[in-house]
Amino acid sequence: MRNIAAFCITALVLASLGCGDPQPEQTDDAMSADPGAGTVLRVDPALDALVPADYQIEKLSDGFAFTEGPVWISDGSYLLFSDLRSNRIHKWEASEGLTTFMDPVFEGDPAGRSVGSNGLNIDSEGRLILLEHGNRRVSRIEADGSITVLVDNYQGRRLNSPNDSAIRSDGWLYFTDPPYGLAGLEDDPARELDFNGIYRLSPDGDLELLERNQTRPNGIVFSPDENTLYVANSDASNKVWMAYEVQEDGTLANGRVFFDVNSETSEGAADGMKVDVAGNIFATGPGGVWIFDPTGKHLGTIQPDEVPANVAWGDDGRTLYMTARTGLYRIALTTQGVIP
Repeated sequence: MRNIAAFCITALVLASLGCGDPQPEQTDDAMSADPGAGTVLRVDPALDALVPADYQIEKLSDGFAFTEGPVWISDGSYLLFSDLRSNRIHKWEASEGLTTFMDPVFEGDPAGRSVGSNGLNIDSEGRLILLEHGNRRVSRIEADGSITVLVDNYQGRRLNSPNDSAIRSDGWLYFTDPPYGLAGLEDDPARELDFNGIYRLSPDGDLELLERNQTRPNGIVFSPDENTLYVANSDASNKVWMAYEVQEDGTLANGRVFFDVNSETSEGAADGMKVDVAGNIFATGPGGVWIFDPTGKHLGTIQPDEVPANVAWGDDGRTLYMTARTGLYRIALTTQGVIP
């Protein structure tokens, strides 16, 4: 039986390693400060406006199987995040620490798969959106605690395993659908689609395929003006971030490689990401959270002790939370992101 602990749904509804790039010389104060559970690689002086010299990476909790999909809940001031391989959603808050929010997410036979939720999001009415691997669907938790399936198929064929999402200001939900919830990935006999798509779902429930040629779309985020959609490609043989022009009708055009990390040998691939209010991109990738300016210049990398898979803005919008393998981390920054 699904257990949603400490679940006040009414309140919820209402409310790189641089590849040889030189590092600028650091000040004595910055070098003497305790960086905590990780370090920051400074590649470009512009990073100083985003990451303070006396930064500290905090490890908040550990012991997880594989953390993903963090989202900050402003009405309640806590973080929700997925533990994908243990089939749970956890809640972390400063006053209470860690509790289990939902267990299990998927009630069927895991059969060796990563069956929990991956990306989490909050819609305009404060409802929690789940991108579910085991159930191969996008769902929503309603005010009474019931679950509404928003979409689980494209033209009658089951989705692969919805991964991550971004909600546009017009209410359309854009999401990615790679095969990571299927034990055999693209070769799994249960797979019904012969591509890994990027989709958008209207507020009325209409599903539209936007792109089918990106090999393994994963993390997804809009630029602040919503004119660009960034989509990570987590294919081990093609580790890149793509940028698409968003047309007036919301469709995508002119996809291009925004940044290529195929030469990187550090653990990790292009994965979850967020942007700040100035349009800088904070993207999990090989070795940490890569920080790019809107032109695609690599400014630096946040490197917690474990390689992160996803990030979220939290607290007052100046804290970046990082879900990293078995641990949950955060760092206070001097820039700010928008909390959904």
